[in-house]
Amino acid sequence: MYAPERQQEILRLARDGGRVDVVSLAEEFQVTAETIRRDLKALDRAGLVRRVHGGAIPAGRLDFEPDLAERETTAADEKDGIAKAALAELPGEGTVILDAGTTVAKVAAALPLEASLTVVTHSLPIAARLADHPGIQLHLVGGRVRHRTRAAVDAWALRAYGEIRADVLFVAANGFSAEHGLTTPDLAEAAVKRAAVAAARRVVLLADSTKHGQEHFARFGDLSDVDLLITDSGLSPEDAVAIERGGTEVVRA
Repeated sequence: MYAPERQQEILRLARDGGRVDVVSLAEEFQVTAETIRRDLKALDRAGLVRRVHGGAIPAGRLDFEPDLAERETTAADEKDGIAKAALAELPGEGTVILDAGTTVAKVAAALPLEASLTVVTHSLPIAARLADHPGIQLHLVGGRVRHRTRAAVDAWALRAYGEIRADVLFVAANGFSAEHGLTTPDLAEAAVKRAAVAAARRVVLLADSTKHGQEHFARFGDLSDVDLLITDSGLSPEDAVAIERGGTEVVRA
């Protein structure tokens, strides 16, 4: 089978099943995983699929949302570097909002024992991680818990964020760009993120470079709402300059 024929069949499988993975495709077509990755890269460049960890989804699936376990293993080294850089943005004292997200969770895990902060979060995994921290006054925002992200959403969460002011918010996004702003697949999560942005004096976006240019179903703000973007070196210097022209400082960790 020639490469164009194989790629056409991969595209059909992706559209029929909603997703394809490298290992299964390699077995089905009796080729190496690297050959399949090249096929997916070609289809991605053509705008026919969007590559995700371990495979691809059809282009246009703006509601696609990987589960927590998958997101924890995606760009893990880059997220570690972003979290380390984010520690420099912590106030000496005061209030911090930690959004739900695997990169933000790494910031929570890295908080030094001597930190003395009030932390507000609607993320159950982050709250569990910080519950025994000796220097943290922890406030857990309640609401309906989404199983996919373990984050509280809906009216209770929105009301809580409407009642506070924080020094800094560390926020996550599934996609970001100057054109489409900050996006995530779920409307309820987008609403909570929007409320958290409104509750903070300073907004720090933690997002690895693979999310640049991605667009998802629910929009929760403009990139100009972000004071600082901390990402990795995969974001090109040219893209970083373009973002900074819009008023957002960029750190490439």
